Order: sequence, then C-alpha cells, then structure tokens
Amino acid sequence: MMTQESVQPAAVQAASPQVKANAERERRRAARRRQHFFYLALLGVAMVAPMLVYPVFLMKLLCFALFACAFNLLLGYAGLLSFGHAAFFACGGYITGYMLSTYSGLNTELGIIAGTLASTVLGLVFGVLAIRRQGIYFAMITLALAQMVFFVFVQAPFTGGENGMQGVPRGHLFGLFDMQNNMALYYFVLAVFVLGFMIIQRTIHSPYGQVLKAIRENEPRAISLGYNVDAHKLLAFVISAALTGLAGSTKTVVFQLASLTDAHWHMSGEVILMTLLGGVGTILGPVVGATVVVTLQSSLSNGPLGEWVHVILGVIFVLCVLLFRSGIVGWVERLIRRNFK
Repeated sequence: MMTQESVQPAAVQAASPQVKANAERERRRAARRRQHFFYLALLGVAMVAPMLVYPVFLMKLLCFALFACAFNLLLGYAGLLSFGHAAFFACGGYITGYMLSTYSGLNTELGIIAGTLASTVLGLVFGVLAIRRQGIYFAMITLALAQMVFFVFVQAPFTGGENGMQGVPRGHLFGLFDMQNNMALYYFVLAVFVLGFMIIQRTIHSPYGQVLKAIRENEPRAISLGYNVDAHKLLAFVISAALTGLAGSTKTVVFQLASLTDAHWHMSGEVILMTLLGGVGTILGPVVGATVVVTLQSSLSNGPLGEWVHVILGVIFVLCVLLFRSGIVGWVERLIRRNFK
C-alpha cells in the first residue's frame, strides 16, 4: 500500500515534464515579443532616417540589404553557394528599365513587378540546370550561366551595351504618387524591403524552412525521410532569385540607371561578402553586412582612398573570417548568450 509520502514525489515527477514544457513555451513567447519590439524599433528608426541622412544613400542601402537577405536565404538556410546571383539582380533592373522607358505612363509598381517576374523565370531556368549539382560544381554552373547572361546584356540592343540604360523614368506609384520626389520614393523602397524581409522570415520559420535547414545539415538523411530534396532546393532558388530581381528592379528606379556593373561577376562576389561579413544563416546579418559594405564604399570613394576601396574591403573580409567566423551578428549573438543568460 502506497503511503502519502511516496505519492507526492511521484506526482511531482509526473508534473515536472509539463512544467518544463510550459516554461519553455513561455520563454519562446517572450523571445518572440522581444524580437517584435526590436523590429518595430528598427522600423521606427528607418521611418525617421531620411530626415537625417541623404535619402538616395538610404535607398541604395535598402536595395542591397534586400539583395543580401535573398542570397542568405539560399546560402544560409539551403546551403547552396551561388556565384551567379548578379544575373537576377541585373535582369530585374534591365527589364524594369525597359518597361518604364518604352511604355510611357506605365506605373512604377508594374515595371518593378515585370522585372521581378523576369528574374523569377530566369531563376527557374538556372535552378533546373544547376540544382542537381552540389558544392563547387553548383557554384561553377551558376557562375557560367551568369556570365552567359552578362554577354547577352552586352549585345542586346535594348540594354545600351557598355553605356547602360540611362534616364529611366521613375513614373508614378499607382498613378497617384510622383516618384521623382525622393522622400516619397524612399518610403516606397522601405515598404518593398519590409515586404521582402517578411517573406524571407516567414519562409525561414515555416515547416518548409525547417526542411531546408534539415537538407542543409544532412541531405542524405532528409532523402531517407522521404523529402523531395531537389524540389525543395529548386523552390528556395526561385524565391531567392525573385527577391533578388525585386531588389535590382527597385535599384534601377532609384538611380534611373541599369548598367553592366549589376550583371558583372564582381556583384555576385560583393553580395557574398555582405552576407559573410554580417553573418550567414542569421536574419539580420545580411542587413548589417550590406550596411557596412555600402557605407564604406560611399565614404571611401569620395576620399583619398577611393582607389583602395576593394583592397580595404578585402582586408576587412579576411579579418572578419579570421576573428568573427560567424559574422558580426553571429558574434554579437554569441556574446549576448554568454554574458546575459
């Protein structure tokens, strides 16, 4: 016969897992609330930033931040290193520039949608050709395909060749707001960035995103569990290409220019630098990396060290790889976990 003393420890042991589960659930809710407050604070800073900083510089930063976030979705969460993402960036820019220049009166959002759709289709073509390869073979195929696209843009009559497509009209948003106004255009670009960022975050935290992480960590095991690995990687590639095209389309509207610089393999290397510098596989890492790179390029190009911009960026990249293997954001997160548990 069980005594009262023996019943109580058994009840405590039975309740212990439930208590731990509830505590873990509450901890996650608190972490999500803190994250939401942090994002709202960043959005508030972005809303007032053009009153303190030149809006065109901020718009350039947002375009490249979205570019880096789209690339990070592929590298950081699907484990696919692409050397050809500049092709999607330039494709979106050229198609948007062509649509806005050719069809007078075309609304800005329609031109951007056209460029994004073109990059999506190009991403599907690239993905079908390259996705069955892994590692360096995948990277080399994407680089080769991107170089083919680069030479198409050099020869195509509508791109302007080496001179680029200049004087692209900004148009009117929804036929109502004149995008020649830098402040109006800034808030539109900010809205585009927030939309792209939300798509990436939702993708990462969805069941599909969890499958992508499983494929990145152990692809053979994901295959053994019955997942169609190639289909999942292809979808990630297409989403990344579409968001990259969105960034390129928006950049063309901001600068009223689409040039071969956006299609060059240097641009693919630059977005890799941004992502690694900020932190691969982190939500805000690409944003931080893009901010650092764009700020350094803008500040150094106008000074006496203008010819040494790429050398300085290379040194910073080497130091980051040696000292901050997980990038700036990854290092900060580890520091916070270590000292503020």
